[in-house]
Amino acid sequence: MRGGCRLFPLLLLALLRGLCHGREPAPGAVTCGSVLKLLNTRHNVRLHSHEVKYGSGSGQQSVTGVEASDDANSYWRIRGRSDGSCQRGTPVKCGQAIRLTHVNTGKNLHTHHFPSPLSNNQEVSAFGDDGEGDDLDIWIVQCSGTYWEREDAVRFKHVGTEVFLSITGEQYGHPIRGQREVHGMPTANHHNYWKAMEGIFIKPGVDPAKHDEL
Repeated sequence: MRGGCRLFPLLLLALLRGLCHGREPAPGAVTCGSVLKLLNTRHNVRLHSHEVKYGSGSGQQSVTGVEASDDANSYWRIRGRSDGSCQRGTPVKCGQAIRLTHVNTGKNLHTHHFPSPLSNNQEVSAFGDDGEGDDLDIWIVQCSGTYWEREDAVRFKHVGTEVFLSITGEQYGHPIRGQREVHGMPTANHHNYWKAMEGIFIKPGVDPAKHDEL
């Protein structure tokens, strides 16, 4: 009996540790179906796209970084690798494959073996129609816990080419003067950390019609 009494506090401690390790999604988890802006924490610009095509490389829709926090062209929707693989309101796990779909144009964040126009890294573009593109639209969320939390700085690693979504500070001229080049880099470093910012976040584990708006 005394042995059982000694064992009880140890079991309780183990249970508490399990809860603290984030096995259950926290209220601040980023969820499938959420619409958000992504801030590059090194350069303080948000991931952005618009109906301006690259004048070189692939000629696809350009992806840039902008300083303005209120630009409607900086909203992206979190989607699964394929339809049905990321149900609305499901917390995104660290290591999960996702697509990022640009809300205003319906194109997916994409990269491929073209050189980026300013830094000669790997070009990042927006590709597809109505949210449908190809296998080069898939990115892995890299974070340190179990789930992607809103307050976390995370990386996005491209499945097809293994580069990281990055910004190193190069600026465009006309017609998108002052916007920063977004590109893929082969190494993980301080240029490829991103944080969830403004958006509409579907609450995890509840009716998908309910959400937090920031």
